[in-house]
Amino acid sequence: MGLRVIGAGCGRTGTASLKLALERLLGAPCYHMIEVFQHPEHIPAWHDAMLGKAVDWNALLTGYAAAVDWPASACWPELMRAFPDALVLLSLRDPEAWWTSANETIFAHLDDNPMAAPGWLDMVHAMIRNRFGGDITDRQSCIDAFNAHNARVRETVPKERLLVWQAREGWAPICEALRLEIPNEPFPRVNTTEEWRARAAARAEQARTDSKPSG
Repeated sequence: MGLRVIGAGCGRTGTASLKLALERLLGAPCYHMIEVFQHPEHIPAWHDAMLGKAVDWNALLTGYAAAVDWPASACWPELMRAFPDALVLLSLRDPEAWWTSANETIFAHLDDNPMAAPGWLDMVHAMIRNRFGGDITDRQSCIDAFNAHNARVRETVPKERLLVWQAREGWAPICEALRLEIPNEPFPRVNTTEEWRARAAARAEQARTDSKPSG
């Protein structure tokens, strides 16, 4: 199939909603961090990518029409070369709002994520260190890294391949870029900070329950 859309935006920029929207538009799965949790066998390939090693992107992403969110968005230069006809979609968000959301969700639970398979945390730390470049415990460091990432995408990707988008814009810019009709339905709005926290709490409670000895 090959990717038709490469999401270059960092996590917590509407990527869960974007995943659903692209699946609706393209009629095929969209890769997202949740896919890594569901396919732990993918972790070694992503770890290699974060270390600058060669990855067979066609094999890793077979069956997917798009890829958004971390870890895929951290590898946008490689994906852009591997899929030369794909649109590069940079999802943006106000940097302060992004930091607040990321700090209260992803970063706060990075080291104790109950969904993480062996090797996942090493891969994520390699991604943060080698690709993102920010200190996730420091607000200004993260905002600077976030802004630098977005600037690099905007400066590097040819204008004819790039769509800069924010979630509030909804369907129209994406459909125009992909030359598709706008669906007659609301744009997906999912994975708010409150929803993320509720899921994390439920997973943690389930993990505690599962770890208790029976009898």
